[in-house]
Amino acid sequence: MIYLLLYPLRNAYSWLSWLNVLRYIPFRTILSTLTAMVMSFALGPWFIRRLQEKQIGQVVRDDGPQSHLSKRGTPTMGGSLILFTMVVPTVLWADPHNTFVWLTLIVTVCYGIVGFLDDYLKIKKKNSGGLAGRYKLVGQVAVAALVVGYLFLGKGSFLPADWLQHRDHLALPFRAYRHAIVLPIGLYIGFGIFLVVGTSNAVNLTDGLDGLAIGPVIINAVTYLIFAYVTGLTLGSFDIARYLDIPPIRSTGELTVLCGAMIGSGVGFLWYNTYPASVFMGDVGALALGGTLGMLALVTKNELLSALLGGVFVVETVSVIIQTTYFQYTKRRYGTGRRIFLMAPIHHHFEKKGWAEPKVIVRFWIISIMLALIALSNLKLR
Repeated sequence: MIYLLLYPLRNAYSWLSWLNVLRYIPFRTILSTLTAMVMSFALGPWFIRRLQEKQIGQVVRDDGPQSHLSKRGTPTMGGSLILFTMVVPTVLWADPHNTFVWLTLIVTVCYGIVGFLDDYLKIKKKNSGGLAGRYKLVGQVAVAALVVGYLFLGKGSFLPADWLQHRDHLALPFRAYRHAIVLPIGLYIGFGIFLVVGTSNAVNLTDGLDGLAIGPVIINAVTYLIFAYVTGLTLGSFDIARYLDIPPIRSTGELTVLCGAMIGSGVGFLWYNTYPASVFMGDVGALALGGTLGMLALVTKNELLSALLGGVFVVETVSVIIQTTYFQYTKRRYGTGRRIFLMAPIHHHFEKKGWAEPKVIVRFWIISIMLALIALSNLKLR
């Protein structure tokens, strides 16, 4: 909203002409990032103290690694701070007329509410069960269906013309956009819902060690920031999107401001969440951040590439699916369930093998950086 209030003043007085800089997305992205970080650093200590006073502590699984028992009682639901310090800077510095920003924030906030209910019930019941999985999934699918349905079925002035022209085109990784596959709208809606819900839950499964999830989230956000910016960038008569042969959807450029806020809030939270953590993210943060990444992949037309970029999240999820499926299969066949991994998600498998928690975390971060660089190479390797 600051952008909306200050930018029109650039012509009111000559000494306010410098406000013209607000028209540039990179400048507002920097301000959004800094605002999120300053808010996180300023509110973090007070927020953690409030969680401690309210006795909002982490509930630890009894069957988990023994080293995690010391984490019991550590303040959780820190994702509430992430959402606040992400949403506020976005609203302050992004163009309030941009539909993509608002739709993405709707998913962020609504998934945060679902996660908040899950965390609240875990604390109230004093166990790691929380909100029943089917209710959590229903809430996630309902929100995704409304937002994705509007993106692909909506008409009128709220959806940009270039989005309406390209919304049914599925870009193929490492191939020029002119080779994109045109999907039936109904199929694309189903795929979009799966992407948003799946990414949300994948980030949630990854959030099991101090800083393990927020690190790749920040790395993914930086990558989407670049994708969103170049997709919406035009330098005079030089069209960057057409030169790179990527989807020329101009309005996605404003999502750069949102990505900046996401990076700033993530870095600010990591200050307190790094090993040994003073506060945990909880489902309120993990579900919301995952849903946001899913929306960014969908709107910037990087749906398939997101599987590579978010490879850490994908592997964590697949490890749970493999473990659960194999356990159920062997239980039916042999009467006793067997496991492939020592424990799932896979980060616990490495802990059980004797890896120190910081080693697991940093190595997963390194892998995430490598995957992000490969994903960015998609801009030229086509």
